[in-house]
Amino acid sequence: MKRIAFFDTKPYDRESFDRLNNGRYDIRYFETRLTSAALPLAKGCDAACAFVNAEIDRAVVEGLVSEGIKVLALRCAGYNNVDFKAAYEAGLTVVRVPAYSPYAVAEHAAALLLTLNRHIHKAAARTRDFNFSLVGLTGFDLHGKTVGVVGMGKIGRIFAGICLGFGMRVLAYDAFPKPQDGIEFVSIDTLLTESDVISLHCPLMPETKHLFNEETFSQVKPGVVLINTSRGALVDSEALLSALRDGRVGAAGLDVYEEESEWFYEDRSEVTRQNRTLSLLVSMPNVIVTSHQAFLTREALANIATTTLANLDAFFAGAPLENEICYRCMGTGHPQGDCPKRLDGRCH
Repeated sequence: MKRIAFFDTKPYDRESFDRLNNGRYDIRYFETRLTSAALPLAKGCDAACAFVNAEIDRAVVEGLVSEGIKVLALRCAGYNNVDFKAAYEAGLTVVRVPAYSPYAVAEHAAALLLTLNRHIHKAAARTRDFNFSLVGLTGFDLHGKTVGVVGMGKIGRIFAGICLGFGMRVLAYDAFPKPQDGIEFVSIDTLLTESDVISLHCPLMPETKHLFNEETFSQVKPGVVLINTSRGALVDSEALLSALRDGRVGAAGLDVYEEESEWFYEDRSEVTRQNRTLSLLVSMPNVIVTSHQAFLTREALANIATTTLANLDAFFAGAPLENEICYRCMGTGHPQGDCPKRLDGRCH
């Protein structure tokens, strides 16, 4: 029986994987996330399973291979935390879960927007103290307002559909636009200047890091609501703080943060030395920060476990790897899995 070192285990992970594994793998669960310090835990295992907050640099890649790991199964869609050049050179196959529930993430983005706009978080806190005042709780109708969606993959399209349901005008920016009824594809400059709400749904790549920065925020419509359920580093956090302070950004709903790996998914309430920028964002009345939980639905967890186990099944059976991340075609325009350099459906 193949053995899997499963890192950053949470109760919801274990429940889904135990239920769907059906005894075909010996899964060794570890609470620690995958870093160089955690490598000894992988000794004697055939595969490792990691989450989006792992630090899979060259040292970790080479360490996994030296421990006998042949495949790294990411139980997430994002993979900007992996050194793929090192993985390719070391012969470590990397697979992922490209889509687990785009509805979960899109719906969470909508929930952040509604909560911020109607001040539901403030009202709920007040009424616990029997304070039923309405002062300071005024929002605005979403109907008739303009939302800008940056990134029109599956999640972006679903979020755009939700906004259309509210009666909003939907602008979209995407590097590879595909026409969709009711949606206007525009330049990023037009999106910035005309949107009352901006929601980010694009991947993190070198060209999108700090896509929203001091210059970008200087172009937005005053008082814009910013929603980010994609990747934290799409937004320059210091620039966002400045824009929130001077009112250029009226409110922000963040499910991700650019330095989240040290903070998210764990109880850090007793840590005395907190992250300064994150502390300031959390303390602002017009900001909501959630713990990278947009994916967290029963359906998504089941899909993550099903796809991850299927990826491992295909790897150990020598079958083509539909969800392998191919180093040789990254950034060349070939869809992942459709690289002409892949042999027998595999990158290696």
